[in-house]
Amino acid sequence: MAVATNAFTEKTEDQQAITEMVRQFVDNEVIPIAEEHDHEDTFPEAVVEQMKELGLFGVTIPEEYGGMGLDLTTYAMIVEELSRGWISISGIVNTHFIGSYLLMKFGTDEQREHFLPQMATGELRAAFSLSEPECGSDVQGIKSTAKRTEGGDWELNGQKMWVTNGLGSGVVFVLMKSDPKAEPAHKGMTCFLTEKTPWQEQNDGLTVPPKIKKMGYKGVESTELVYDGYLCPPERILGGEENGLGKGFAQMMDALEVGRVNVAARGVGIAQRALELALRYSQERKTFGRPIAGHQAIQFKLADMATKIEAARLLTLKAARMKDAGQRSDLEAGMAKLFASETGKEVVEEAFRIHGGYGYSKEYEIERLYRDAPLLLIGEGTSEIQRMVIGKKLLERNKL
Repeated sequence: MAVATNAFTEKTEDQQAITEMVRQFVDNEVIPIAEEHDHEDTFPEAVVEQMKELGLFGVTIPEEYGGMGLDLTTYAMIVEELSRGWISISGIVNTHFIGSYLLMKFGTDEQREHFLPQMATGELRAAFSLSEPECGSDVQGIKSTAKRTEGGDWELNGQKMWVTNGLGSGVVFVLMKSDPKAEPAHKGMTCFLTEKTPWQEQNDGLTVPPKIKKMGYKGVESTELVYDGYLCPPERILGGEENGLGKGFAQMMDALEVGRVNVAARGVGIAQRALELALRYSQERKTFGRPIAGHQAIQFKLADMATKIEAARLLTLKAARMKDAGQRSDLEAGMAKLFASETGKEVVEEAFRIHGGYGYSKEYEIERLYRDAPLLLIGEGTSEIQRMVIGKKLLERNKL
């Protein structure tokens, strides 16, 4: 069930073709298996293999490395379609996308040539790690450390938290304190590319504890990572030791900007699916002798839901297009992430209300959406953090 588009959300022929392909894939392959994998909390291996065949792991990776070389705007459209089916599927490619973005923008030639061809095919999947048990949004408060050894390698120690793809990934982009005495603290942080064996819990100097049990966002694993004497060669500092040492915080914040566009697109996708379910159910379910869609109270809900989704989509596309154009978009990305994630939660809740008691039943898809939506309020910075970012950026751009 599609909603109308306008000139601001029109797609190019290429964008139309790829999003239609992804939508068909979602309708035929993702939605039918989502409930089972969500219930069992199992990794959707067969679907991921199909995603590899479709080239979805290399969407933004340049063609010279085997990818599609598409822009952020097209990627956001793809993420919306994937999230419409199941946000866990979009989660599997999200941190992978951030890793490829970091490599493309900051990596050395050797790092790009080594990692990107494998990442483009999905043979190698990436994870991205900032958070720690005692610090989430306060990235400058991380405690994990990197210390240079006499042999020239860097020894990594510390515990990371909430790592999506933490077990199945083959490379983790991890932020560490390389100079604990640096003032301000962010100047003493470095991003390391830590390689490990996918699906192996014990690696040399790196342990992946059992996956974290979650309310929603199942199927894709979220884990801790415990670095204990992990040795990382200097050539695996993002950008190389000469250009990357102490630059990790700035690199990660840049990546979060595109990550926020990604989360915004996920909010639009889950809201779109909730609206589709509400429109269908409200026309099938009858009370007092007619479909509940005939009641003005339901029509008002549907109207507000569709309006919020359209606004969220426009904000998301604006932020993506500005980034693609090389324009500063930190403010716009924050606005898109804030509004779209809140819209995702609100629209899902309204669809849940429209379903009444059936919405509480696991037999109906809306129950899964109701558990998945809150993740978007937290991922890539909470709504409160977004408001702080937006307020700060507004004042910076409008100084007296």
